[in-house]
Amino acid sequence: MYSDHVHHLLHRLRAEQLRREAAHRHRRAQPLRTRLGWRLVEVGLRLATPRVPHVPRFD
Repeated sequence: MYSDHVHHLLHRLRAEQLRREAAHRHRRAQPLRTRLGWRLVEVGLRLATPRVPHVPRFD
């Protein structure tokens, strides 16, 4: 009976710890995903834009 109580207590503590870690990781993942998305948009725009040959200017 004592071991059942300890088992459930440890289980509850570990579950709370995992929930906190998951919430922390979710908050940090979104800005990274956003930055990666915008970086891919930037690369796509560079690839889609035709290059203009560089002509030296003599002023």
